[in-house]
Amino acid sequence: QVQLVESGGGLVQAGGSLRLSCAASGRSFSNYAMGWFRQAPGKEREFVAGINWRGGITYNRDSAKGRFTISRDNAKNTVYLQMNSLKPEDTALYYCAARRLIATMNQAEYDYWGQGTQVTVSS
Repeated sequence: QVQLVESGGGLVQAGGSLRLSCAASGRSFSNYAMGWFRQAPGKEREFVAGINWRGGITYNRDSAKGRFTISRDNAKNTVYLQMNSLKPEDTALYYCAARRLIATMNQAEYDYWGQGTQVTVSS
């Protein structure tokens, strides 16, 4: 069993930055792939970025690549999402999720989810 708690969301002006954190409890965090997803009002939840258990990384090219950076600290059981050059269209509830070993873009393949942290970007 893995429990996930996100933090770091908030209100920021366009062009600003935020760093989201996702703290995991439970055993063997280092064996899990972690993903960040987001859901904007009236839209489906979408993949943002994922990091494998060995550190391989995948980004949603349309929404994240070049602006967002995912990383993990296994000693702290935490995964991060550094978000720069934020845009109003980045406004969403951001979730982290966990699954064994390899990150995928398919949310249905993740076993554990956090409650989300709200990111609001003003224009």
